[in-house]
Amino acid sequence: MMPFACITGEGLHEETKEVVCLEREEFLLLAGKYKDTVFRVALNALGSPHDADDIVQETLLRLWKRSEPFESEAHARHWLIRVALNLCKNVFRSPWHKAVPLEELEAAAVFDTPEQGELYAEVMALPEKYRTVLYLFYYEEYSVKEIAELLGVSQSVVTTRLSRARQTLKSELTEVS
Repeated sequence: MMPFACITGEGLHEETKEVVCLEREEFLLLAGKYKDTVFRVALNALGSPHDADDIVQETLLRLWKRSEPFESEAHARHWLIRVALNLCKNVFRSPWHKAVPLEELEAAAVFDTPEQGELYAEVMALPEKYRTVLYLFYYEEYSVKEIAELLGVSQSVVTTRLSRARQTLKSELTEVS
């Protein structure tokens, strides 16, 4: 069996602190652990479950083909999200990309309370750049610095986007109430 990627240092094999090339089992471990995260990032960015599935598939294919070592499991997670976000940008550039109506997404989602449905609708109505930073900050628990690195922007841009997203949500949700 031919290895495809390597993890060193604080990766999956912490006790050895040596380069360990991933086999099929370790690929399956990383893919299983992060496929839902990649899907949520893509769904948040694109708004389409079908496009998000395509992004997950392409991201995992790129993981399978990767031959450079990861420094740690956190590095692998960061890499997967960065690849997914870049692929989402490519979808937006595509002439075939069509926006999915918000009503279609709301109908597919299941919420415990009506308030959760309202919040979801308002978040999905935000521009993509605000949705992405909100998702990475609150759901993936990335710091402002980490989000800035992922998106390739400065920390002040991330802080501004978070602030504007919060302000917009606050004003929209107080109008609804």
